[in-house]
Amino acid sequence: MSLPHAILTALLEKPSSGLELTRRFDKSIGYFWSATHQQIYRELARLEQSGFIRALPSAVPARGQKKEYEVLPAGRAELTEWAAAGQDPKPMRDPLLLRMRAAAVIGTDGLRDELERHLALHRAQLTTYHGIETKDFPPGRGSEQDRLRHLVLRGGIELETFWIGWLTESLGALAAEPEKAPDTLAAEPGDAPGTPGAEQGRDQAAPGQT
Repeated sequence: MSLPHAILTALLEKPSSGLELTRRFDKSIGYFWSATHQQIYRELARLEQSGFIRALPSAVPARGQKKEYEVLPAGRAELTEWAAAGQDPKPMRDPLLLRMRAAAVIGTDGLRDELERHLALHRAQLTTYHGIETKDFPPGRGSEQDRLRHLVLRGGIELETFWIGWLTESLGALAAEPEKAPDTLAAEPGDAPGTPGAEQGRDQAAPGQT
């Protein structure tokens, strides 16, 4: 998904000012397609220049009044064409997984703390998603729009559930790691102190000794 299509989607759901749009991104679309406020305002200007959206006329023009935007037919057509086109899944690029791979060769110092931090963040996000689900999708709301929006939210819930399970499993695996033994020279069989072979070795002279 690209930012202009996210904005077109949001404006088709509800015409909004730039400020309202940034707030809606923070509370909904931003959970799966994040953007800074500056990026949103820049994209609004581009969409308006492209003829995809327009600023609604104000009944009472006033200096500094927020412009409210709506989607024009060309913008709806652009979003329709984009939504119907195919797109392959994006390859995963997660720094935490790379750090785990690196830990396999350089050691796990600091890894446990980072895993626990991520686990707390994913648990908090899952709690947020469940709260949204309870508030916005109570039993009985069964329109097609509601079902599709609920499926998007369910995708986020399932993703957070996966990460919580994987992180919990990873922390358990780290806890089960055996402690490293001190670095010592390996003793040859029969050379351990107190064994007959060791005593015999001390009593016998090396070849060439008298």
